[in-house]
Amino acid sequence: MSYMKALKCRECGKEYPKEALHVCELCFGPLEVAYEYDKIKGVLTKEVIEKRAPNMWRYKELLPIDGAPTVGAQVGFTPLVKADNLARALGVKEIYVKNDAVNYPTLSFKDRVVSVALSRARELGFKIAACASTGNLANSVAANAAAAGMESFVFIPSDLEQTKIVGTLVYGGTVVGIKGTYDEVNRLCSEIAGKYGWAFVNINIRPYYAEGSKTFGYEIAEQLGWKLPQNIVVPMAGGSLITKIHKAFKELSILGFVGPVTTKVFGAQAAGCSPIINAVKEGSELIRPVNKPNTIAKSLAIGNPADGYYSAKVMRESGGWGENVTDEEIIKAMKLLAETEGIFAETAGGVTLGSTIKLLETGRISRDESIVICVTGNGLKTQEALTGKINQPTIINARLQEFDDLVKAAGKEYAVKA
Repeated sequence: MSYMKALKCRECGKEYPKEALHVCELCFGPLEVAYEYDKIKGVLTKEVIEKRAPNMWRYKELLPIDGAPTVGAQVGFTPLVKADNLARALGVKEIYVKNDAVNYPTLSFKDRVVSVALSRARELGFKIAACASTGNLANSVAANAAAAGMESFVFIPSDLEQTKIVGTLVYGGTVVGIKGTYDEVNRLCSEIAGKYGWAFVNINIRPYYAEGSKTFGYEIAEQLGWKLPQNIVVPMAGGSLITKIHKAFKELSILGFVGPVTTKVFGAQAAGCSPIINAVKEGSELIRPVNKPNTIAKSLAIGNPADGYYSAKVMRESGGWGENVTDEEIIKAMKLLAETEGIFAETAGGVTLGSTIKLLETGRISRDESIVICVTGNGLKTQEALTGKINQPTIINARLQEFDDLVKAAGKEYAVKA
């Protein structure tokens, strides 16, 4: 049974049928899914959730599909790692890493949104899935469409990381590289969606797609024992994820699963493309686009973020803030996370941790409060960023004496078998 009430304009409140719509015809505001929370209260409890399979669909009453999911049945419920080694390195009391770098099937949080989007697209009768992407979404649409028996068309900037291009091509869909920025790709896709009528997950199916991000927040609360963190740091590209995590916390509060939402929400962007952070720091409601993003964090390089206004609003209203980091700081943070917790995050994870470090240094986040940082993709996808930035293997011949010499040169005491 579905508990979707309607699609509702985030600006004027006008309601629309639950179809492939994403913009209000009156005020051109974005549409989002509205639910019948009173009815959900009657059927969904913490005990019901905890008895279900460990995937994102354990919260199905709060997701926008009419029937059972037909795409991505195994997605979600990724680890929330209590990062004690990282806590010591940062001098903080309590920090966790929500690690979607191990999500199924394509190692990023985009598997959450795509499984919802394509499940809904199939309910609406679509046969072809499509998207504009900075990388991770391309991987996920191609993979999940293939598994669902749908055709896929994926549009990307032509200069994406090669690993992400290969990680899309392998699934056999049509991949189109565009000479230009993501924003140029997205504008073209809006025209294609209008002409061809395909299910573009982040255009005409966007209201449903975006709801998948809420499961990131539901899982954090459940994994903390149905408590909310005092602080959460979220990477931002288009800005949707940060708003949906906050929406998830508010929904859990409405249902009585957690107390009042007092979590401070912090956004993280790369210095070479930080239109949302710039607006927050300037105290402006106007998001000024970045025409030519310049950062190694290509997955976050969206110069004109669709949810920029709403993500900035969440940061302000929650008592949070925003921070941005240079490419050098991104790489340093990626290495720190790997060396302390064994988590290899993509460049966006370096943005998140690097920004967290700055927020701690400036006192925006207290070192005595609980912190969750969001890792949204796997470092195997952005290996190029570390070229020349990490140590290389030491090469020796297959002789014990050469290894002994290597150990002596290291100048450390190593255990020797008695």
